[in-house]
Amino acid sequence: MDVTHPTAGAPAARRAADPLAGYHAADFPWYGLDEGWTGRRWLGQVGTGQRTADGVQTPDYGTLGHGDEPARGPEPRDTRRFAVVVTVARRDVRRSADNTGTLEATSASSAAWLAGSGLLAATWPGNLDRTLRQSWLDQQSALAWDLADDLDGPAWSSLTLPVNGLPQPFRYRESEHGWVLAGEAPGVLIGAYGRSVSAYGVGFTTVTDLGTYDGR
Repeated sequence: MDVTHPTAGAPAARRAADPLAGYHAADFPWYGLDEGWTGRRWLGQVGTGQRTADGVQTPDYGTLGHGDEPARGPEPRDTRRFAVVVTVARRDVRRSADNTGTLEATSASSAAWLAGSGLLAATWPGNLDRTLRQSWLDQQSALAWDLADDLDGPAWSSLTLPVNGLPQPFRYRESEHGWVLAGEAPGVLIGAYGRSVSAYGVGFTTVTDLGTYDGR
């Protein structure tokens, strides 16, 4: 897996003056839940990769949310209902951002790791003090990394879901925190995570109008 490890408990970066700027800079299509989802849609965050030869920094992945936005800070979290779709660009082996090494090609494991760490960031126990919370996040993040690196292992099961209306196989797992899945789609890799939303009832589609993710 080559995607830079996000810090699971870190707050999302503040959105730019144009919240869609990072999304529009992508060289891959974005995916969200299909029309079967009739609830609220909101922008997540975009993770950028290395700069191109002309100095442009293009996204490597990003998220689009559905339902309740995850709590920020030590707020109650177990009552929130959400599903977040992670779109990951297909990237070949390339130089790292600091040019000191190489990054592996992206894979479904990359999507699974980003989804797993995203779920942890959204569901960490709000009643833990700062020290215990960080220890919990470190421990759970290490476990999520190991699980993502073994998608064929016993912790995962198979799940078929529609992508642009066509059945597509995914790897799926549940935990006390929620669920995570990962698979492939035309042009990209897809990860998703959620809580109190059934993964068995979701479908994915290419997002043609990011303006629908306006938080309403």
